[in-house]
Amino acid sequence: MYRMKSIQVLVLAVLVLLLAACNNTTAEPSSDSGTRTITHLKGEAVIPSKIEKIVVLTAEYIDHLLTIGERPYGVNTEVRYGGDYLPYLAGMLEGVATVGSADNPNLEAIALLEPDVILIESRTAENTYEQLNQIAPTVVLGNEWLDYGDDTSFWTKDLLTIAEMYDKTDVAKQKIAELEQKTAQASEKIKALDNKQLAYLRVRAKALQVYAQKGHPTNVLLYQDLGFEPAALTPEEQRADLSLEKIPELGADFIVLEADPNAGDFLGNMKNSPLWSNIPAVKEGRVHETDSFWLFKGWGVIGRGEIIDEILAWIGE
Repeated sequence: MYRMKSIQVLVLAVLVLLLAACNNTTAEPSSDSGTRTITHLKGEAVIPSKIEKIVVLTAEYIDHLLTIGERPYGVNTEVRYGGDYLPYLAGMLEGVATVGSADNPNLEAIALLEPDVILIESRTAENTYEQLNQIAPTVVLGNEWLDYGDDTSFWTKDLLTIAEMYDKTDVAKQKIAELEQKTAQASEKIKALDNKQLAYLRVRAKALQVYAQKGHPTNVLLYQDLGFEPAALTPEEQRADLSLEKIPELGADFIVLEADPNAGDFLGNMKNSPLWSNIPAVKEGRVHETDSFWLFKGWGVIGRGEIIDEILAWIGE
């Protein structure tokens, strides 16, 4: 009996010590060692359920991360902007490591960051997926624009997948809903305009092109979501070359004019042409000059919101 009581006392003492130890450690955050499996274009990736360091090699996914309140650990640079952050996101990326371009990522720099996850699009995966996947689990996203028909929300697919990686699907859905409300309000103002034919033009080094009604989320935003009417000569699905002689046929009330960095001479000649100056949008001062920002912005909540703000300021709302 005495021996049995001794054992009971010993067990009780051990339990007291264990409880004391637990109480002493509850103030320290416990590490999350769990994982989750993400299905992507290259199969499945097993990633940490709590991502600390993610390297992102495409602009739209940086927008997606920032939309759900997450900050990337490393990002690709944009060659056309001097090898730096994409300008419209630069203020939110200060101090984030840069690891080369999406087309030519710096594998050594990425490895030195010791990321938990690497996030890329299908175009980048064609050449570097195997090398990147050896550094860290690599998730490959991306979709073909025209595969989605009349679904104007197709650009949200990758955002929701990224939100799933962080268990923030609800946050992403809320941000999408807020943007949809903002888009609807802007659409009402645009649809109320008496004249709302829009042409989205791109000036290249030796050519002028007109963007289509579909084929890119920015085009879909302008023509489907916001309700601008396509000006004459606007193709339905693929952008097309446009000769200077054809410019008067546009008849556009509004023109978005995107110019490549090396388009200065062609742009100057076009603007000096009477064919250009006789377009209604030019006569009324309704030409909004931009660069390829809009092509990047059209893929994300932050960027699309900025496009809408620019348009409302442009049309005087």
